[in-house]
Amino acid sequence: MVEVLFGESESGAMKAAKDENVIIGGHDGSTSFLGKNKKKRRTQGKQDEVVCLSFMLDIGDIKEAIDSQYRRELIFSMYTQNGWEDSLEVLEELHEAGNKYVHELNRLIEFARKGHPLRIWYSNAPYSLCGFYYICSVLRKFECEISVVKLPDYIIKKENVITYQNWGEIVPEDFNKFLDLKKKLSKMEIIMFADEWSKLVEDNSSLRALINGRLVGVSDDFYDYLIVKEMTDKPIKEARLIGNILGKYPLSIGDWWYAVRIELMLERGQLKVVEDSTKKYTRTIGKV
Repeated sequence: MVEVLFGESESGAMKAAKDENVIIGGHDGSTSFLGKNKKKRRTQGKQDEVVCLSFMLDIGDIKEAIDSQYRRELIFSMYTQNGWEDSLEVLEELHEAGNKYVHELNRLIEFARKGHPLRIWYSNAPYSLCGFYYICSVLRKFECEISVVKLPDYIIKKENVITYQNWGEIVPEDFNKFLDLKKKLSKMEIIMFADEWSKLVEDNSSLRALINGRLVGVSDDFYDYLIVKEMTDKPIKEARLIGNILGKYPLSIGDWWYAVRIELMLERGQLKVVEDSTKKYTRTIGKV
């Protein structure tokens, strides 16, 4: 079983799950789980059958080809927005991220061409939902079995309600708990989701966000009001400001996007630097 995910952290967790024999697998699409007692309950595949497609398709021009220099540079700019990565080795690795995802996409296409069963793990997080719609547009021409596991908004565990925003919140040993949610997609459903991607491409807004349960194109200042809302008369470290936003408004928007918007607001004079730093996230910013 080939597992498809749309973020680095969730893909890493899935690989860890397989590596730790929490989730392993057969090529027939069945699932199995190995507990601590090592008794075989269910199975799922190898670590190299995890495909990571972290293209950040909720951001930027999606009429540009996914393997374009534009998309590669956008991914690099998002990853380096915090300013921490200053070693040549790290920067070179981050610059190759876009190439890595293109390679992952080609691996997925090859799996599909050979008829391997695919299982897509997605959520309502904009980056994940965009990735899901996009990959349906790619896979619609193949005849392999495609199933999905959609992350629920919440689960009830004993007397607690646990809410989720994206698969990156799930630890390796917990992926097996969601296997009962697996659903096989029909050809009609794949075409329907692929058409949703076509609509987003035609719209081609700067951002895509989930509004009233529907993924729609929005302007690039869509989340700016959250930055303004969290600013007070007291200056604040940029890292603290972004952390507050992420904590209060868990919309599965990366910290890098807020950093991009803060930088632009500083350039436009909407905010000011009170105490500067060579590392963006450690500088203190305030209202004008």
